[in-house]
Amino acid sequence: MDERFGFIRDKIDIKILILFVLRRLPESVDLPTLADLVICDDGISYFDFADCVAELIDTGHIFCADGMYSITEKGRRNGEITESSLPYSVRIKAEKSTNIQAQHQKRDALITTSHEYKNRMGYVVSLALSDGISDIISLGLTVGSEDHALFVENNFRQNAEKIYDKILEILTEENK
Repeated sequence: MDERFGFIRDKIDIKILILFVLRRLPESVDLPTLADLVICDDGISYFDFADCVAELIDTGHIFCADGMYSITEKGRRNGEITESSLPYSVRIKAEKSTNIQAQHQKRDALITTSHEYKNRMGYVVSLALSDGISDIISLGLTVGSEDHALFVENNFRQNAEKIYDKILEILTEENK
């Protein structure tokens, strides 16, 4: 006998919840992230979740490319129609965690980083922060190694707003 405790009890509810989550994300997500967002109820096992994802891909409700999952137009339509059948407490819990993920995705989309080997002097690292319309800051730095370039890119991704604020503060400060 299946001893599950939770509001989600069958695969159709899990599929509806998967579509509910994917409809609210601005970007595709990897499977572990999707699992974290969907398995928010004690009635859902990882194996049922994985089966449902595979079935939703087979039916054309979600799409997977390079290990990243997104909702199709068919999934969007069907999810919108059926999501009200989800228990309210599950919807609220899933929506809360999905909103957090969506905010992270939106922020990440505003930050671009890259690096390119230039010559024996090292790598040029390109960093930019956008407001969604155009870049509000764009920097190019030369560093000595690819490891250093990756380190600079990661730090910029983590602190882009702080870096922008600090540069703006220094550039607009009155000379004493």
